[in-house]
Amino acid sequence: MNAGDLQNPDLAPVPPERRTWRVGSYAALWISMSACVPTYMLASSLVGGGMNWWEAILTIFLGNAIVLVPILLNAHAGTRYGIPFPVFCRASFGTRGANIPALLRAFVACGWFGIQTWIGGDAICKILGVFFPSFAGGAANALGITLPQFGCFMAFWAINMWVVYKGIDSIRILLNIKAPLLIVLGLVFLGWAYRSAGGFGPMLSQPSAFDPGQPKAGQFMAFFIPGLTGMVGFWATLSLNIPDFSRYAASQRDQVLGQALGLPLAMAFYSFIGVAVTSATVIIFGHTIWNPIDVLVRFRNPAVLIVAMVALCIATLATNIAANVVSPANDFSHLAPRRISFRMGGLITGIIGIVMMPWKLVADPSGYIFTWLVGYSALLGPVGGIMIADYFVLRRRVLDVPALYDPDGCYRYTGGWSLVAIAAFAVAVVPNLPGFLAQAGWIDRSRVPPVLIGVYGYAWFAGFAIAFVAYLALRKLAPRK
Repeated sequence: MNAGDLQNPDLAPVPPERRTWRVGSYAALWISMSACVPTYMLASSLVGGGMNWWEAILTIFLGNAIVLVPILLNAHAGTRYGIPFPVFCRASFGTRGANIPALLRAFVACGWFGIQTWIGGDAICKILGVFFPSFAGGAANALGITLPQFGCFMAFWAINMWVVYKGIDSIRILLNIKAPLLIVLGLVFLGWAYRSAGGFGPMLSQPSAFDPGQPKAGQFMAFFIPGLTGMVGFWATLSLNIPDFSRYAASQRDQVLGQALGLPLAMAFYSFIGVAVTSATVIIFGHTIWNPIDVLVRFRNPAVLIVAMVALCIATLATNIAANVVSPANDFSHLAPRRISFRMGGLITGIIGIVMMPWKLVADPSGYIFTWLVGYSALLGPVGGIMIADYFVLRRRVLDVPALYDPDGCYRYTGGWSLVAIAAFAVAVVPNLPGFLAQAGWIDRSRVPPVLIGVYGYAWFAGFAIAFVAYLALRKLAPRK
């Protein structure tokens, strides 16, 4: 390995003159990324699972307040040293070993990229189906979707790839346009639900299915714990790669205050819109509709449908590029810096996002939360535990930046691999594996000990804690390996 294998302009530290993001920039970033269809669906899926409105909002707020802690901790190194996430990983995982957390994060982002692209394409398909009924019919193909659905998905995918080709600067423009559009659309949705359901009283008076005498009485904690883990998992991706954004901060105060103001409140507010409208659909239509696109197509006013389609597409596009392309593009670039640029990394993200068939990931609320969100949090929690233990406890926030780009420097460990970090990661992932396999239906749930099913409900928390302790313990035993 030579120095050229560890750096390119996209991975280099951001110089001081380019660190211009202030409090407002980070607040706007999180408000823009939070105001998206998956946030709406996140809240709605909790209602669909049996929670009432305030239980769902509280769960979401608590989850985002919890995940804000590792977000701010990992953001510190990005702001202090101007380095992106994959380079930061080299301190704990080694110059080559950093590809493990980088690729794990990248593949999760590919899944999210696919989900957001599917949502955008699905919105186009369903709204076009109102004007052209042929779009609404047709038999499913071998992929499990219709040809019009696949065509709209690929059309929206192509728009995403065009924005990636235009470069990173196009993201700011999209985010500035996107946030007000989707917030206004959400408020219009809320107003319609208020009027159609007869006020907020009927809308938010739906009882919790976990209350005494209700169908799921006494089962609240069994749903709440994995639900909370899923809420943490929603932004567990950004809790790792936040240095990709915090490296542009003018100061630590700017990134801390901006993110603290932007994330929990924005998620809770937009989730309330989702919960309220979903609760109203029970009254208005007689059953729960947790996908806002399915609610939108019930409006037959052409002007409303066109505005809604444009707003959803721009909003989804902006969130997709900011949250699901910036990081994996850098992560894939880290794999081979001399051959993979940011644009090439974005294209790889897009291709994998198709292969993962995202329409299956959001097919039902249970799979969305308990298999997808909780499942990948079992992988990302341990990575966060290792990174934070290494940076704050072991190194006391002091990094040798030139050595991060030096193949023979102090972060080389064993041939570029930190065996301690890899071992701590494996030790933290294994306890969650049986529960995940049972939840995904790959093994019979009755064959998994109940204690391991319970551990999986705490996937992110358990993985983070085990990895944090294991890494520090193993580092004491083998400080140079």
